[in-house]
Amino acid sequence: MKAKETIDRNVIIACDFSSAKQTCEFLKVFGEERPYLKIGMELFYAEGPEIVRQLKRKGFPIFLDLKLHDIPNTVKKTMSVLSKLEIDMCNLHAAGTIDMMKAALEGLTRPDGSRPILLAVTQLTSTSEERMQKELLISGQMEQVVARYAQNAQQAGLDGVVCSPLEAAIVKQSCGQKFLTVTPGVRFAESQSNDQIRITTPAKARSMGADYIVVGRPITASDNPREAYLRCVKEFNNNI
Repeated sequence: MKAKETIDRNVIIACDFSSAKQTCEFLKVFGEERPYLKIGMELFYAEGPEIVRQLKRKGFPIFLDLKLHDIPNTVKKTMSVLSKLEIDMCNLHAAGTIDMMKAALEGLTRPDGSRPILLAVTQLTSTSEERMQKELLISGQMEQVVARYAQNAQQAGLDGVVCSPLEAAIVKQSCGQKFLTVTPGVRFAESQSNDQIRITTPAKARSMGADYIVVGRPITASDNPREAYLRCVKEFNNNI
Protein backbone atom coordinates (compact mmCIF):
# COMPACT_ATOMS: atom_id res chain seq x y z
CA MET A 1 0.00 0.00 0.00
CA LYS A 2 2.80 2.38 0.88
CA ALA A 3 4.63 1.72 -2.39
CA LYS A 4 1.45 2.23 -4.41
CA GLU A 5 0.80 5.53 -2.65
CA THR A 6 4.28 6.75 -3.52
CA ILE A 7 3.82 5.86 -7.18
CA ASP A 8 0.37 7.46 -7.50
CA ARG A 9 1.47 10.63 -5.79
CA ASN A 10 4.08 11.59 -8.38
CA VAL A 11 1.40 12.40 -10.96
CA ILE A 12 -0.23 15.72 -10.04
CA ILE A 13 -3.59 16.63 -11.56
CA ALA A 14 -3.90 20.31 -12.50
CA CYS A 15 -7.36 21.34 -11.29
CA ASP A 16 -7.63 24.39 -13.51
CA PHE A 17 -11.30 24.99 -12.83
CA SER A 18 -13.10 28.25 -12.09
CA SER A 19 -15.12 27.13 -9.07
CA ALA A 20 -15.19 24.76 -6.12
CA LYS A 21 -18.36 23.21 -7.54
CA GLN A 22 -16.64 22.26 -10.80
CA THR A 23 -13.63 20.92 -8.93
CA CYS A 24 -15.62 18.75 -6.53
CA GLU A 25 -17.80 17.45 -9.35
CA PHE A 26 -14.68 16.46 -11.28
CA LEU A 27 -13.14 14.71 -8.27
CA LYS A 28 -16.19 12.46 -7.78
CA VAL A 29 -14.83 10.14 -10.48
CA PHE A 30 -11.96 9.19 -8.16
CA GLY A 31 -14.21 7.89 -5.38
CA GLU A 32 -12.10 7.18 -2.31
CA GLU A 33 -8.82 7.70 -4.17
CA ARG A 34 -6.86 10.81 -3.26
CA PRO A 35 -4.51 11.84 -6.08
CA TYR A 36 -2.15 14.80 -5.74
CA LEU A 37 -3.90 17.99 -6.90
CA LYS A 38 -2.54 21.29 -8.20
CA ILE A 39 -4.54 24.39 -7.36
CA GLY A 40 -3.55 27.29 -9.56
CA MET A 41 -4.37 30.96 -9.75
CA GLU A 42 -7.76 30.61 -11.45
CA LEU A 43 -9.30 28.40 -8.77
CA PHE A 44 -7.52 30.03 -5.84
CA TYR A 45 -8.54 33.54 -6.89
CA ALA A 46 -12.12 32.40 -7.48
CA GLU A 47 -12.58 30.57 -4.18
CA GLY A 48 -9.82 31.80 -1.90
CA PRO A 49 -8.05 29.77 0.80
CA GLU A 50 -11.21 27.84 1.65
CA ILE A 51 -10.87 25.61 -1.42
CA VAL A 52 -7.47 24.49 -0.10
CA ARG A 53 -8.89 23.82 3.36
CA GLN A 54 -11.83 21.92 1.87
CA LEU A 55 -9.67 19.61 -0.23
CA LYS A 56 -7.15 19.08 2.57
CA ARG A 57 -9.98 18.02 4.90
CA LYS A 58 -10.90 15.42 2.32
CA GLY A 59 -7.35 14.07 2.32
CA PHE A 60 -5.94 15.40 -0.97
CA PRO A 61 -2.27 16.43 -1.12
CA ILE A 62 -2.09 19.97 -2.52
CA PHE A 63 0.44 21.71 -4.75
CA LEU A 64 -0.48 25.40 -4.51
CA ASP A 65 0.73 26.90 -7.77
CA LEU A 66 0.65 30.70 -7.30
CA LYS A 67 4.14 31.49 -8.68
CA LEU A 68 4.94 34.31 -6.26
CA HIS A 69 7.20 37.06 -7.57
CA ASP A 70 7.63 40.23 -5.52
CA ILE A 71 10.07 41.94 -3.20
CA PRO A 72 11.58 39.59 -0.59
CA ASN A 73 9.64 40.96 2.39
CA THR A 74 6.27 40.64 0.64
CA VAL A 75 7.02 37.10 -0.49
CA LYS A 76 8.20 36.12 2.99
CA LYS A 77 4.98 37.34 4.62
CA THR A 78 2.82 35.73 1.94
CA MET A 79 4.57 32.38 2.31
CA SER A 80 3.98 32.53 6.07
CA VAL A 81 0.24 32.85 5.40
CA LEU A 82 0.20 30.05 2.81
CA SER A 83 2.12 27.71 5.10
CA LYS A 84 -0.75 27.84 7.59
CA LEU A 85 -3.01 26.21 4.97
CA GLU A 86 -1.04 22.95 5.48
CA ILE A 87 -0.29 22.70 1.77
CA ASP A 88 2.21 20.08 0.63
CA MET A 89 4.00 21.97 -2.13
CA CYS A 90 4.17 25.56 -3.42
CA ASN A 91 6.25 27.70 -5.73
CA LEU A 92 7.64 31.08 -6.73
CA HIS A 93 9.49 32.52 -9.72
CA ALA A 94 13.25 31.93 -9.72
CA ALA A 95 13.58 35.25 -11.56
CA GLY A 96 12.82 36.97 -8.25
CA THR A 97 16.48 36.46 -7.22
CA ILE A 98 18.23 34.39 -4.56
CA ASP A 99 17.33 36.89 -1.82
CA MET A 100 13.65 36.55 -2.61
CA MET A 101 13.85 32.76 -2.56
CA LYS A 102 15.69 32.78 0.78
CA ALA A 103 13.01 35.08 2.22
CA ALA A 104 10.28 32.77 0.90
CA LEU A 105 11.89 29.78 2.56
CA GLU A 106 12.12 31.64 5.85
CA GLY A 107 8.48 32.67 5.71
CA LEU A 108 7.31 29.20 4.71
CA THR A 109 9.05 27.41 7.60
CA ARG A 110 6.75 26.84 10.58
CA PRO A 111 7.79 27.30 14.24
CA ASP A 112 8.29 23.52 14.57
CA GLY A 113 10.67 23.50 11.59
CA SER A 114 8.26 21.78 9.19
CA ARG A 115 7.29 23.28 5.84
CA PRO A 116 5.87 22.41 2.43
CA ILE A 117 8.12 21.53 -0.50
CA LEU A 118 9.26 24.80 -2.09
CA LEU A 119 9.97 24.99 -5.82
CA ALA A 120 11.22 27.73 -8.14
CA VAL A 121 9.68 28.19 -11.57
CA THR A 122 12.44 28.43 -14.17
CA GLN A 123 10.87 29.19 -17.55
CA LEU A 124 7.21 28.56 -18.40
CA THR A 125 6.51 25.73 -20.82
CA SER A 126 4.68 28.25 -23.04
CA THR A 127 7.94 30.18 -23.53
CA SER A 128 10.13 29.24 -26.47
CA GLU A 129 13.84 30.00 -26.59
CA GLU A 130 13.19 32.55 -29.33
CA ARG A 131 10.61 34.42 -27.24
CA MET A 132 12.83 34.29 -24.18
CA GLN A 133 15.66 35.89 -26.11
CA LYS A 134 13.71 38.43 -28.17
CA GLU A 135 10.96 39.44 -25.74
CA LEU A 136 12.56 38.92 -22.34
CA LEU A 137 16.07 39.88 -23.51
CA ILE A 138 17.59 36.79 -21.90
CA SER A 139 20.41 35.96 -24.27
CA GLY A 140 21.42 32.48 -23.11
CA GLN A 141 20.17 29.20 -24.48
CA MET A 142 17.13 27.73 -22.75
CA GLU A 143 19.07 24.90 -21.09
CA GLN A 144 21.69 27.33 -19.79
CA VAL A 145 19.09 29.68 -18.34
CA VAL A 146 17.11 26.90 -16.68
CA ALA A 147 20.28 25.38 -15.22
CA ARG A 148 21.39 28.74 -13.77
CA TYR A 149 17.95 29.39 -12.28
CA ALA A 150 18.01 25.91 -10.76
CA GLN A 151 21.46 26.51 -9.29
CA ASN A 152 20.24 29.79 -7.78
CA ALA A 153 17.25 27.99 -6.26
CA GLN A 154 19.50 25.32 -4.79
CA GLN A 155 21.81 27.99 -3.35
CA ALA A 156 18.78 29.61 -1.71
CA GLY A 157 17.91 26.29 -0.05
CA LEU A 158 14.89 25.31 -2.12
CA ASP A 159 13.90 21.70 -2.78
CA GLY A 160 13.71 21.83 -6.56
CA VAL A 161 12.32 23.57 -9.61
CA VAL A 162 9.42 23.58 -11.98
CA CYS A 163 10.76 23.14 -15.49
CA SER A 164 9.89 21.64 -18.83
CA PRO A 165 10.63 17.89 -18.97
CA LEU A 166 13.03 18.80 -21.77
CA GLU A 167 15.29 20.50 -19.21
CA ALA A 168 14.89 17.99 -16.35
CA ALA A 169 18.11 16.16 -17.22
CA ILE A 170 20.22 19.32 -17.28
CA VAL A 171 18.80 20.33 -13.88
CA LYS A 172 19.81 16.95 -12.45
CA GLN A 173 23.28 17.30 -13.95
CA SER A 174 23.66 20.80 -12.51
CA CYS A 175 22.12 20.25 -9.06
CA GLY A 176 22.24 16.52 -8.35
CA GLN A 177 19.72 13.71 -8.39
CA LYS A 178 18.08 14.67 -5.09
CA PHE A 179 17.11 18.12 -6.35
CA LEU A 180 13.48 17.79 -7.42
CA THR A 181 12.18 18.40 -10.92
CA VAL A 182 8.44 18.97 -11.26
CA THR A 183 7.42 19.12 -14.90
CA PRO A 184 4.26 20.42 -16.54
CA GLY A 185 3.97 20.31 -20.32
CA VAL A 186 3.07 16.62 -20.35
CA ARG A 187 0.78 15.22 -23.02
CA PHE A 188 -0.12 11.80 -24.36
CA ALA A 189 1.47 11.06 -27.73
CA GLU A 190 -1.83 11.64 -29.56
CA SER A 191 -2.84 14.78 -27.60
CA GLN A 192 -2.83 18.38 -28.81
CA SER A 193 -0.16 20.69 -27.39
CA ASN A 194 -2.65 23.56 -26.82
CA ASP A 195 -0.75 26.66 -25.58
CA GLN A 196 2.33 24.80 -24.40
CA ILE A 197 5.47 24.52 -26.50
CA ARG A 198 8.15 22.54 -24.64
CA ILE A 199 6.26 19.30 -24.00
CA THR A 200 6.64 15.53 -24.02
CA THR A 201 4.86 12.32 -22.95
CA PRO A 202 4.68 10.89 -19.39
CA ALA A 203 7.13 8.08 -20.22
CA LYS A 204 9.66 10.42 -21.83
CA ALA A 205 9.35 12.86 -18.93
CA ARG A 206 10.36 10.05 -16.56
CA SER A 207 13.29 9.01 -18.74
CA MET A 208 14.46 12.64 -18.89
CA GLY A 209 14.62 12.90 -15.11
CA ALA A 210 11.26 14.25 -13.93
CA ASP A 211 10.36 13.40 -10.32
CA TYR A 212 6.76 14.62 -10.63
CA ILE A 213 4.62 15.46 -13.62
CA VAL A 214 1.74 17.94 -13.62
CA VAL A 215 -1.02 16.99 -16.03
CA GLY A 216 -4.08 19.09 -16.76
CA ARG A 217 -6.23 18.90 -19.87
CA PRO A 218 -5.24 15.35 -20.93
CA ILE A 219 -6.95 14.28 -17.68
CA THR A 220 -9.49 16.99 -16.87
CA ALA A 221 -10.83 17.26 -20.44
CA SER A 222 -10.91 13.50 -20.97
CA ASP A 223 -14.16 11.59 -21.42
CA ASN A 224 -12.87 9.29 -18.66
CA PRO A 225 -10.62 11.33 -16.32
CA ARG A 226 -9.88 8.48 -13.93
CA GLU A 227 -8.78 6.22 -16.79
CA ALA A 228 -6.62 9.03 -18.21
CA TYR A 229 -5.06 9.61 -14.79
CA LEU A 230 -4.28 5.90 -14.34
CA ARG A 231 -2.75 5.85 -17.81
CA CYS A 232 -0.47 8.74 -16.80
CA VAL A 233 0.54 6.89 -13.65
CA LYS A 234 1.27 3.71 -15.58
CA GLU A 235 3.25 5.44 -18.35
CA PHE A 236 5.22 7.66 -15.98
CA ASN A 237 6.13 4.82 -13.62
CA ASN A 238 6.76 2.20 -16.29
CA ASN A 239 10.52 2.32 -15.64
CA ILE A 240 10.29 1.94 -11.83
